[in-house]
Amino acid sequence: MLNVPSTDGDRQIDWGRTSGDYAQWRPDYPAEFYDRLAEQGIGVPGQRIVDLGTGVGFLALNFARRGADVAGVDVAEGQIRQACETASLEGLEIDYRVAPAEETGLPDGVFDVVTASQCWLYFDLDRVIAEVNRLLRPGGVLMLCHLSWLPREDAVVRASEQLVLKHNPDWSASDWSGEIPDEPPWAAGRFEKVGGFLYDTPIPFTYESWRGRMRACRGVGAALTDEEVAAFDREHAELLERITTPEFTVLHRVDNCVLRPLGV
Repeated sequence: MLNVPSTDGDRQIDWGRTSGDYAQWRPDYPAEFYDRLAEQGIGVPGQRIVDLGTGVGFLALNFARRGADVAGVDVAEGQIRQACETASLEGLEIDYRVAPAEETGLPDGVFDVVTASQCWLYFDLDRVIAEVNRLLRPGGVLMLCHLSWLPREDAVVRASEQLVLKHNPDWSASDWSGEIPDEPPWAAGRFEKVGGFLYDTPIPFTYESWRGRMRACRGVGAALTDEEVAAFDREHAELLERITTPEFTVLHRVDNCVLRPLGV
């Protein structure tokens, strides 16, 4: 979602408040996504990867499961705490840190890949590009990716988004067009595109899991008070029982773009 604003009016966005729902209900990328990345040489055994804005660690965990040497950073302490708990349960060693993407504190020039899933829009562009250049070894790449529902093609998403707007009119990420540029406009003169893919896939949900997924979104759990989230969730439960069956799918668009810094 490269054209979505990073702020919602005057509301503070705190992803740490959504960590529980985020980890439990927000779907990870499908296995096909990681297989396709591996075909592009990303997430392979022995590779050194740092995941910026790692959240609860979806990318970091999957790369570590596939044998990569992984670090993950995020400014939200709650997200990192959840990521550490999941890694510990699986016996995975991942260097998770509470740190901004623009100043990770990681060593210079040792990483093969820097990744950022669904979070690049929140970073200070000039500073994060400088940090990416500092982190990457010669020949290293930056990989950006998104897993985004399609409100203009999916009726359940449209109805749920309208309910979010009823409870949070400041939410600015609704009605996404689904348009993905071939490469980010800011990359011109700074990066060259060396890979990428895009495809659509239906992701299965139930009443419970879609409610959890919507609570974890920016316009609800990351922005509303606990009481407001509960009010939204009650109304959302009633809405889903009216408009769909207990098990359904939601159409998502998966995209990724692999960029090599110019001069690195």
